[in-house]
Amino acid sequence: MKIGYWHRSLGITPQDDWKKEMIAGMVSYFAVVYIVMVNATILHDAGMPLKAAMVGTLLTSITGCLLMAFGGKSPIVVVPGMGINAFFTYTLVHSMKLSWQEALAVVTVTGVLFSIVAFTSLYRIISEAIPKNLQHGITVGIGLFLTFIGLQKSGIVIAHQTTFVAIGHFSDPTVIVSCVTLLLGLVLFVRGVQGGMLITMLTGTGLAYLLGAGPTASKAESGHAFQAYGEVFAGLSLANMGNIVFWIAVFLLLLIVVFENIGLVASQTAMIGRPENFKGSLRALSVTNIFAGIFGSSPVVAAAESNAGIAAGGRTGLTSLVSAVLFCATFFFIPLLTWIPDSAIAPILIIIGGLMVQNVQEMDFSDLTEAFPAFLIMVMIPFTYSIVDGMAFGFIAYPIVKLAQNRGKEVSPVLYGIAALFIANFVLNSLL
Repeated sequence: MKIGYWHRSLGITPQDDWKKEMIAGMVSYFAVVYIVMVNATILHDAGMPLKAAMVGTLLTSITGCLLMAFGGKSPIVVVPGMGINAFFTYTLVHSMKLSWQEALAVVTVTGVLFSIVAFTSLYRIISEAIPKNLQHGITVGIGLFLTFIGLQKSGIVIAHQTTFVAIGHFSDPTVIVSCVTLLLGLVLFVRGVQGGMLITMLTGTGLAYLLGAGPTASKAESGHAFQAYGEVFAGLSLANMGNIVFWIAVFLLLLIVVFENIGLVASQTAMIGRPENFKGSLRALSVTNIFAGIFGSSPVVAAAESNAGIAAGGRTGLTSLVSAVLFCATFFFIPLLTWIPDSAIAPILIIIGGLMVQNVQEMDFSDLTEAFPAFLIMVMIPFTYSIVDGMAFGFIAYPIVKLAQNRGKEVSPVLYGIAALFIANFVLNSLL
């Protein structure tokens, strides 16, 4: 009876091989575990203690994988999303001037709204209201943004008084380590090496110490991992919920989280031949996002690295359960992970940015009214160093160019409303 109950809970059928599922869970874990340090580093840029951010990332990932295992019954690993964590730090905190505590509140409120969307038919309405070109443009723009951040952190690109940016100094050990690590990461990725990102990061760390480019004392924090976590756990602040900036942040984050997860979950449940798991998986992700803000992390997504586990034979929630158990074991390695330098992490950001830019091939460039607004999003996100402002240019331009061609009926009422909100945001910011 117990075996049957657990099989049903995890979506295991007589045709599934539990040994393959367990191996798939390990493959997915090693493919995505690099995110623990990378995500924590980006959250650290928002002002959160590094080790506390790692604890929050792990607790969120464990919760997400468990919810996916028993709720979604899918072999999908749930982790904080790359790109969305950049939105959390560089847009919510740096650009919109929210504290990281307020940004965590934005994550939790977004999770609540995402749950409402996921548990109703609203996810379909929102997804269909936004043109595919704009959705892909957001992904490509965030990919370029991540690449730019990686180039800055690596020292390959530096600030310049006249041209704003310039090539870095290749005599700098940090730049040397970053370049070598980037090339290694690319080679491992194109060869399809399992856990290539983790191998890249660890190799880059070893090289950094050999060349004297290890992390600074401020980054390699002392003390137990849970010492600083007390101020992060449930540290979200709802004090500014009455502020319009807070709700603009919620609205924009909701759009990004909904678009990205719908696309990822749809493709992954199709890969395993079980599209009926889509709703349960999307709901598991939405609930996890509520916990993300409470635990102290940026929003989660269905990790693209889950495809590695699916390719290894993962078909059920047992794969996600195994990954959750391995994430639990990662707590023991937190003290070691804090010594990984930026020069070993930045190349990962560059590679992930390159992968996100591949979405450009899904875009339609034959119609200028569809292409140019998406182009504005792609270029303005990295050039303004703000995902919000980049999105605003594209979402405002879209209805304008459609109306200019007397094709205003092609624009949904929802999109007109979004464009009006972006315009209102620009006006309010200019008055403040």
